[in-house]
Amino acid sequence: MRKLVLLLSFVSLVGCGSEKPLQMLGDVPDFQLLDQDGKDFKGSSLEGHVWVADFVFTTCQGPCPRMTAHMRQIQDATDSSVGLVSFSVDPDNDTPAALAAYAKGFSADTSRWHFLTGDKKVLGSLGKDTFKISGVGEGVDHSTRFVLIDAKGRIRAYYGLADGGVVSKIAKDAAALKKEKN
Repeated sequence: MRKLVLLLSFVSLVGCGSEKPLQMLGDVPDFQLLDQDGKDFKGSSLEGHVWVADFVFTTCQGPCPRMTAHMRQIQDATDSSVGLVSFSVDPDNDTPAALAAYAKGFSADTSRWHFLTGDKKVLGSLGKDTFKISGVGEGVDHSTRFVLIDAKGRIRAYYGLADGGVVSKIAKDAAALKKEKN
């Protein structure tokens, strides 16, 4: 009996803290868009930073306000080195001025949270081909998932808006990625 207790204790200790690492799910190529201030924004500026992305539009009456509220919570739950990027799926209407007003409405820290608009082809390729969650120019229908990207520009995880505890999961996984060496 004593051996069984020792064996079970050992097995439980071995399992502690050995969470499965996040998979590599794709690479984010460099891109150039406009931020909420009308300035050029290059994807390469995120190199060396863990970041979270989503796709929204400012006139959305559906899930976008909830997604943006969650991003605001992610901003609060992560340290300032974690970037946040909200890509527009409606670049015809989401001008830099519209994005700036939207960001202000959510008290976004725009030193680390970027609201991006620009060329439909670039946004469409990012949404559909890179992140595999959203089309641009195909109406304003889009995914309600968040994407976690590591410091080397690799997609590491997806989280649904309806997933329970999504903010804490993203914050925990972002912190783990910051500690990764490779």
